[in-house]
Amino acid sequence: MQTGGVRNGTAALRGEESYIENILRLNRGKPGTFHFTVPEARGGNNTVSVRGVVEAAGRDHAIIRELQSNHRFLFPMIYFDYAEFDEELAYFNQAPR
Repeated sequence: MQTGGVRNGTAALRGEESYIENILRLNRGKPGTFHFTVPEARGGNNTVSVRGVVEAAGRDHAIIRELQSNHRFLFPMIYFDYAEFDEELAYFNQAPR
C-alpha cells in the first residue's frame, strides 16, 4: 500500500518521507550545488561545494557527480549542509492522510 505520491507519478516511501536522502533520490539527475563541511578538506578549507547532480543517495551517503569534470564524490551524509537546485524539486505529497 502506498502512502501518497509526488509529481510525475513517483511513488512515496512508507513511514517518514522527508528524510534528506529520500528527497535527494527523488531529484536524481537535477543540476545543483551541494555543500558539505568536512574535516581537513581541500587546502585546509572545511567547506566543499560541488556543482553537479545526485547519482545515488542512501541512508548515510550521497554520490554526487561533478558536472564539469565528471568526477564522482562519495560524501557521508553527516557532512551534508544543504543543496541548491536550478529547477523545481520533486517532493512528497503534502496532502493530509
